[in-house]
Amino acid sequence: MVDFGYDVSDYKDIDPVFGNMSDFDELLTEAKAKGLNLLMDFVPNHSSNQHPWFLKSVERVHPYSDYYIWRDPKIENGQRHPPNNWLSGFSGSAWEWNQKRQQYYYHMFAVQQPDLNYRNPAVVEEMKNVLRFWLDKGVHGFRMDAIPFLFESSSLEDEPKADNWKWFEPTDHGYLNHTQTENQPETYRMLYEFRDVLDSYRELDGRTRFMTTECYTSLDKLMPYYRNGSRNGAHFPLNFRLVDRLNRESTAADFVNTIVEWEERKPAHAWSNWFFGNHDQKRASSRFDASLIDALTMLIHLLPGTPITYNGDELGMEDSFVRWDQTVDPAALIVGQKRYQAVSRDFARGPFQWDNSSYAGFTSSNHTWLPVNPNYWKVNLAEQQSNTRSHYNIFRAMSKLRRTNIVLRGVLDVKAVYKWVLCVLRSLEDNTVILVMNLGSDIETMNLSTVKSSLPDTLHVYAASENAIQEPGNLVDTSNFSLRPKEALTLSTIEPSLLI
Repeated sequence: MVDFGYDVSDYKDIDPVFGNMSDFDELLTEAKAKGLNLLMDFVPNHSSNQHPWFLKSVERVHPYSDYYIWRDPKIENGQRHPPNNWLSGFSGSAWEWNQKRQQYYYHMFAVQQPDLNYRNPAVVEEMKNVLRFWLDKGVHGFRMDAIPFLFESSSLEDEPKADNWKWFEPTDHGYLNHTQTENQPETYRMLYEFRDVLDSYRELDGRTRFMTTECYTSLDKLMPYYRNGSRNGAHFPLNFRLVDRLNRESTAADFVNTIVEWEERKPAHAWSNWFFGNHDQKRASSRFDASLIDALTMLIHLLPGTPITYNGDELGMEDSFVRWDQTVDPAALIVGQKRYQAVSRDFARGPFQWDNSSYAGFTSSNHTWLPVNPNYWKVNLAEQQSNTRSHYNIFRAMSKLRRTNIVLRGVLDVKAVYKWVLCVLRSLEDNTVILVMNLGSDIETMNLSTVKSSLPDTLHVYAASENAIQEPGNLVDTSNFSLRPKEALTLSTIEPSLLI
């Protein structure tokens, strides 16, 4: 558990921290009984340095000797150096010397996470068998972690500086342009092979096994993760655009451009996905504004595709401040106390806030692995379940709305009404659902008849943010109503009861 469990020492078992295989089987059975699909995180790029494969590879035991990426040192003036300038995603050289084997091994992430060698067919078959193991147990699919790093150039050429290299320390991953270590042609082909494994199960029983991929990369390199010609990849690669490109200073036009660019660039008939946070980013409530969280929830539920919510965002949970002496994220520990706050992922990984009891009801222990946010006494699930205007109940209302035909199949139109006011419309036949959200700091007076002339004189309030003037069930004058700063309304041309 060096890196949140992403250092895998056994691909076919459950870490005792989480229980055992019997617990997992019970979870899977209960999920199926409730009509839930269970996805697993699959970490194909690297294992733990405690994995038996790696321990045997160090000893050059056949057939494991070539399971990892080993290279001889570069000798200059009698001194040993790494084979090239490749950098780890956690800072510093991506090469670690192993005294026993007398070679360097490559690690894209922590030293304890050596990269697997996908140029070895035995490794490929091992990892396909891992997928089969969990599919045979009955899991419904996988989130593929760190997919762009599966292959590296075999030439071992140095990587050039990034265009914005001056923004980084020479040891930072962002200092280089990763032409040799990311999104190599073989990576896409490997992903298509993984998809073939999943589809082989569908051929047996007609049920789709789902796959999504974690890919922080440009759109031109991201879109082939969907497919290439007749070869299918992910059902959708995770769309980080709302995370990477938007913040509390973004205008309505910034939102429009980000949304439209994705919709226009994705392959025809490909399925989209939208989210504002995950376990590697500062929480949405902290990156944007806590009072904007309802607007963000409404947005991802009204855009075409699948909304994805990081646990706690449905409550408006905020980052927990983590002192240096409390830090556990290896990426933060590597860069040191002066810089850890800029890179640490710990802030968003605080315990879920269930209620206002000790440690937010997360544990009966007197210690948690990361500190609970001090605001748990007021930001917690129990408090919000009974409040009809809470973030949680707004989230539930939007989840229900998303299952309607008008949101699943309606035509999308996204407009910047004013500099700080975003409007999203979904229209099907004569009905329209409208999201209007005020990103700014001032009250805005709205006239939606200028956005769509065929709208009726009044609109029904389906959902209203916690800070809204209006309430669900109200009628608003289409051509004259106000929005407070950070307020959002989901409106409809028909009564809400007829929508759902």
